[in-house]
Amino acid sequence: MTSIYDFHAKTLDGKDFDLSSYKGEVLVIVNTASKCGFTNQYEGLQELHKKFNGRGLKVLGFPCNQFGSQEPGSETEIGAFVRKTTVSNFKCLKKST
Repeated sequence: MTSIYDFHAKTLDGKDFDLSSYKGEVLVIVNTASKCGFTNQYEGLQELHKKFNGRGLKVLGFPCNQFGSQEPGSETEIGAFVRKTTVSNFKCLKKST
């Protein structure tokens, strides 16, 4: 059986990220898009991160352009948007196209 911890992803700067590093943590995995009508979701994700990060909850954002092309930016642009929108970054991984 496959679990989430068997997967790897790329960070926005192209580095390999092994999800097994979060083994034993509670993961919130969400598709994100900076041009989406629900972009205010970053505020809620940031609050989750701030409130529970030290207690074993990790928020993983996967930018996604598959739903109405609402994440058209490059990884650099997405990273800048996330840094501008959040105070302390939750983990944002490479976008899916």
